[in-house]
Amino acid sequence: MRSFYHYMMRYRGNKQADEERQLADWMFKDHSFPKQATSYHELSSYLEWNIPFTNALAVFDRLYENYQLEEKE
Repeated sequence: MRSFYHYMMRYRGNKQADEERQLADWMFKDHSFPKQATSYHELSSYLEWNIPFTNALAVFDRLYENYQLEEKE
């Protein structure tokens, strides 16, 4: 199973400046982000303590659900 970080890198550098890109860019620049993590609890806890923007947790929840669906295929 690939990490959530690896999944998110598809959004990095999107032409459209949306929240997905904002989260992916922040994850890339944050050297302490748990890049090998796959666990919802580990990732959401990190985001709760280091929230990069107001809506980041809602964006994360939506994208993590998509990540899980893709990884099951």
